[in-house]
Amino acid sequence: MENAAERQEGMADDLWTKCPACKGITFRKEVERNLNVCLKCDYHFRLTVEQRLAVTIDRGTWRERFAELAGTDPLEFIDSKPYPERLAQARRATGRNDAVVVGTGKIEGQRAAVGIMDFSFMGGSMGIVVGEKLARLFDYAAEQRLGVIVFSSSGGARMQEGALALMQMAKVALAIGRLRDARLPYISVLCDPTAGGVAASFSMLGDLNIAEPGALVGFAGRRVIEQTTNERLPDSFQRAEFLLEHGMLDMIVARDRMRFTLATLLRMLTSNSRKAAPGRGQARKAHRS
Repeated sequence: MENAAERQEGMADDLWTKCPACKGITFRKEVERNLNVCLKCDYHFRLTVEQRLAVTIDRGTWRERFAELAGTDPLEFIDSKPYPERLAQARRATGRNDAVVVGTGKIEGQRAAVGIMDFSFMGGSMGIVVGEKLARLFDYAAEQRLGVIVFSSSGGARMQEGALALMQMAKVALAIGRLRDARLPYISVLCDPTAGGVAASFSMLGDLNIAEPGALVGFAGRRVIEQTTNERLPDSFQRAEFLLEHGMLDMIVARDRMRFTLATLLRMLTSNSRKAAPGRGQARKAHRS
């Protein structure tokens, strides 16, 4: 049985948090009140889906969609353990079916369709379900005349689903194209980390690509690139600030300004688009008549 000393140590660990960047130790509640940003160095801790919703979406307006979609084991993949066991473990730990949550809500009164990737679900990896949910979100937004915001946090495509996972890159990109044809905005928010097939597809296809400060964004890993090129990369390589400097991002927005910035952009980019072309459902009705 757990003794009193171990219980006391566990309680102490819950009270404090250590910043991975500056190594400073701060009361956990103080960091949480600061939107999970280090008070000493402004390091942005990773957020859970629930935390992201709480700091982004107006209270009482969130409606999750397509939550029932769940993956199977199309390749009967086994590494150190069968893929169904990995899925079951991730579902127990997170309480959701896969690595993205999608839905609709308001941000400072502005309606939007929102997707949030969950890094705690198998590293936020993109498989069939992630691709399907995002594609459906973009199509739903086109029908309802909504702008789309996706918060990416992922290690890339899910290897246990092989080429089927890689095909989601094209599927989501096509859905983004349909949203663009409807003259509706897509704002991509890149969080730490955004890598692999996610970084190489929908996370960099926004009309505006925004990142949180210090976010790691890139396709291949730093060590792989250094070994391939036989060159030493700068310390800032693949960080949001490096990408902004080299024209791969539109802006970096701190977490305490993110909600206001997204609401402002939605207000600017959707004020006329909702009055422009009809949604797909309306277009079909007009064609029939």
